[in-house]
Parts: sequence; structure tokens; C-alpha cells
Amino acid sequence: MKKEVLIKNIKAGAGNPLVFIGGPCVIENEKMLFSTAAEIKKITEELDIPFILKSSYKKANRTSVNSFTGIGDRAALDILRSAAEKYDVPCLTDIHTIEEAQMAAEYTDVLQIPAFLSRQTELLVAAGETGKVINIKKGQFMAPEDIGHAVRKVESTGNERIMVTERGVSFGYHNLVVDMKGLVVMGKFGYPVVMDATHAVQIPSKGDKSEGQPEFIPALARAAVATGIDVLFMEVHPDPANAMSDAASQYPLPKLRNFLSGIKELDALVKKLNLTEV
Repeated sequence: MKKEVLIKNIKAGAGNPLVFIGGPCVIENEKMLFSTAAEIKKITEELDIPFILKSSYKKANRTSVNSFTGIGDRAALDILRSAAEKYDVPCLTDIHTIEEAQMAAEYTDVLQIPAFLSRQTELLVAAGETGKVINIKKGQFMAPEDIGHAVRKVESTGNERIMVTERGVSFGYHNLVVDMKGLVVMGKFGYPVVMDATHAVQIPSKGDKSEGQPEFIPALARAAVATGIDVLFMEVHPDPANAMSDAASQYPLPKLRNFLSGIKELDALVKKLNLTEV
């Protein structure tokens, strides 16, 4: 059985109901983050789905040097923490350097290791040393069993508050695929498994930005839930076409209620049939 990881009052793993991590790719401004968080909170509360708010305070990895990266680190983190407190939910953000680990830990409940940085030993150790929950995204270049090395780096700090995330693997140039077997393999390390259904539909670095195939988000999410994942991660935006980052792969907020309603029923059936064990 996978370990249970406690994120404030939310229990992930160990057969608990599916947890939803959602929010816009990057903090564009206070109004957008607050309004998006409020709507997701309303939807998940009505559906009784545990909700963790996510948003990046900085986009350190962009295709073009001219791409939007953020409004300022601490300004964005202040907005994220304020939204999390207002709507009484835990929050998650990415970190990119050793120095950022401690800074972001002051504001958030979950520190996320970006996929491109999932082999960075010093970053994983610095994150683990904060004592926060650490969500490790498996690199696009890694086999599912390779996530064990990243897990052990965090464990070396004495921190076993860990989650591991699938977000697709490189398949030739400018394409990602998701091997659903990998979700089972990653679960064998004993920690909650997360499916990132939005980054998984990216078409990386196409021209001066990443493109995407958002029409496949629902199918990937449902397939992953059917394998018995513990957490579903999705970037959600009120107007994806005009998002300042990942415009081609964020899920439209107006469609979220109906989508999550079906996901909840599917997760309940999987858990009822005891299909969560790996």
C-alpha cells in the first residue's frame, strides 16, 4: 500500500479519495488567481473533492527569452499564499534553485520539482530539508523506474512527505506520450502517484513557444484515474487562449465542473473495486 501523505488536512494516497491539484500555470495578477481559486474551490467543495491550489510564481523554463516569466517572486508568492488562506486550501508551487527552496517554503505547503530538474541532486535535497511535501515531476527523459533515484534523494533528508508525478515522456521531437504502465511502476516506490494531464498534452518548443493538444486532456485524465492514481494535476485557466503561459495546454475553467463530476465517480468505482494497489 502506498503511504498516506498529509497536506494540511488533505490525505493523499493509501486508498483515500482522489485529490485535485489545480490552478493557472503562472500567477499573472492577483485578480485572476483569486477568481480562479474561488471558482475551483466552489466546484470541488460541492463535489467533495479535496483541492490543492497550484500556480507558479515564476516560469524559469520558457522557450523564448521574450516569454513572460512572472510579476516578481515574492509579490507572486504573497498572492498565492493570500489566495490559499482566503479559500482555506493548501497551495503548491515550483522551485528551480537551492535558494528558492527555502524562500518558497515560507509561503507554500507543497514544493514541486519541475520535470527538467528532477535529476538535480542538490535541489531535491534542499527541497527535502524544508520539511514540506515534495512533489517530484518525472523528467520527460526518464523511465518510470528512474523516479526512485529522485525519491531516495529526498528521503536522504529524513523527509518522507513525497509525491511523484507523470507528465509524459519525449517521443521523438516535439511530442510527448504517456505510458500508463508507468503510473503503476511509479506507485511501487510507495508514495502517492500524481497524473499531470495538462502538461502531458504539450507539444514542446514548437517555434517560439510550446503548443498543445488540449482535446486529449479528459481522456488522459480518465485513463490515469482508472489505473488507481492518487492525485490529478491540471492547469486550469478561465481563458486558456489568452493565458500568459501554456496557453495551448490549460483546461478551460468553465468546463471543469462537469469534468470533475465524472472523474469523481470513476475514482470512487476504482477504489470500490480495490484497484488502487500496485
